[in-house]
Amino acid sequence: MYINYLLEEVISRKGSDLHLIVDNIPTMRLNGKLIKLGLSSITKEEMMQYVKMLLRDNQQLIQKLSEEGEVDFAYMLKTKARFRVNIFKQKGCYSIALRFIQYEIPSMKALGLPYETLETLLENTGLILVTGPTGSGKSTTLASMVDYINGAKEKHILTLEEPVEFLHTSKKSILNQREIGVDCLNFASGVRAALREDPDVILLGEIRDLETMRIALLAAQTGHLVLSTLHTIGAQQTVERVIGMFPPHEQKQICVQFASVLKGIISQQLLESSDTLGREVAVELMINNDAIKNLIREGKVYQIYSVLQTSLGQGMLTMEESLIRLCKSNKITLDTARNYSLKNDILNRQMNLI
Repeated sequence: MYINYLLEEVISRKGSDLHLIVDNIPTMRLNGKLIKLGLSSITKEEMMQYVKMLLRDNQQLIQKLSEEGEVDFAYMLKTKARFRVNIFKQKGCYSIALRFIQYEIPSMKALGLPYETLETLLENTGLILVTGPTGSGKSTTLASMVDYINGAKEKHILTLEEPVEFLHTSKKSILNQREIGVDCLNFASGVRAALREDPDVILLGEIRDLETMRIALLAAQTGHLVLSTLHTIGAQQTVERVIGMFPPHEQKQICVQFASVLKGIISQQLLESSDTLGREVAVELMINNDAIKNLIREGKVYQIYSVLQTSLGQGMLTMEESLIRLCKSNKITLDTARNYSLKNDILNRQMNLI
């Protein structure tokens, strides 16, 4: 049960991840930094024991791991916490990455997000994308959005996740949470089926392929609010990524469709706080107003950042403006801001450094 001890250590020290690798000391991620837990390296035999314990004789997961070399699922540590688990093969051995999932879902305000603008975006149908690198809190942001709708609106919310992470209970809304590989085959088939299940809100844990993107756009076009994530940084890069997923001969049509259904893009990064004791979120927020719609339709995506800069009064926010606000409130250092800025020249100019 040594692995449970390690997981309890992650919880007590408020870590985010635990990494188990053969011939390496167990390692925790805390505030973005990797910290060794203990002194002994994990042997190949110990790793096999950990894998067997986590899989719990689940033949479906065991078969998937054997055939595909990796598997995702959720693990419950007694009644204390849930972890998102990824077991994968490397160098002929197994490795394990476990992500801590809190039971309590934080509000958008508590996360430091522009919650008033986001609450407005969540009012109507369309597509909202939450983007950022791995470990930037995208799943937590999505969970906070769902929790807001759940507590404020009378809706049918359907989530499709791999695995189910945050557990929601119905409040004003009713909720169904489906797990990929357990309750449905894949994201694409799950969304396709969702269109026959009378949802108002559909959450997709991640848009991974072209087919899922097609159906997500269709769902948003047919009167649903669709929430999902992409691994991109910045609104402009996200729009480019979505359009670039489609074959060249379809892209002009997709620009028109995407412009009509997109509600907004929130791109976030987690940064080390200036006191090194926690993390702060920096956010770029694009609202799909008429100016943005025209740029997407006409394929002038490169001009999106300029519109963000001139639309701060409408609730939009550039990554640089978010970093500057964190810097001026002494929540992060200037070096941190520069490391995470998408446009350092603009950051320096606005900080009066050049």
